Amino acid sequence: MFDQDEFMAVLSRFARRLPTSYDVGAALDELVDGVTAVLGLLGCGVSLQCEGRLQFVTAAAEVVGKMERCQEDAGVGPCRYAFDRGEPIAVADVRTRPDLWPEFAGKAREYGIAAVAGIPMQLADEKIGALDMYTCEPRDWTDREIAAAQVCADMATGYIVNANKLRQHEQLNAQLQTALDSRIVIEQAKGVIAQARNITPDEAFRLIRGHARRNQAPVRSVAKAVVEVGLRV
Repeated sequence: MFDQDEFMAVLSRFARRLPTSYDVGAALDELVDGVTAVLGLLGCGVSLQCEGRLQFVTAAAEVVGKMERCQEDAGVGPCRYAFDRGEPIAVADVRTRPDLWPEFAGKAREYGIAAVAGIPMQLADEKIGALDMYTCEPRDWTDREIAAAQVCADMATGYIVNANKLRQHEQLNAQLQTALDSRIVIEQAKGVIAQARNITPDEAFRLIRGHARRNQAPVRSVAKAVVEVGLRV
């Protein structure tokens, strides 16, 4: 069941991807496809926390997507269990365990799913989501299989968290650049008004700000109009 060579290949692809530009979707596709190949599964699915609830994101097979949507609608299943408790869960044949998740077990029988497992995706106390694994035949999941899936899930989780931090950093830089650009154009506008009216830069700024307030416009927009289209306040 466990393909050591494929496992090493998956880890290698993740390692090569990390230093490159971040694409969370590609990382999640790599996760579900990689674990499916490593463990010889029917497929995997990933659900991530979004706006306070777990939402299905991607799957390696259409039937897996249907099972993930079932979990999303019902709010129970291996994904929810792994996410809430922060620990894996492995079920050899979910069809025989209606006591766990009756609706999910019913869908499994309908779609020909037997064994399922849920792997948490979290970094320290930060919960991201969960990875689900599916097979058509009953399966006694081994510790090695669960551990391999957890390693892959951990790598994808780290990738997502780092991507989020990178976006936050980029957003901060963009905000700082916008603030800098605003300050530059405001200084230019102050100079234009001060020279035109023979007043101090501080008095010019008060005029610009007063015009902005009266017209319910951003100070930067007024300053830009002064510089670019000759607005006089």
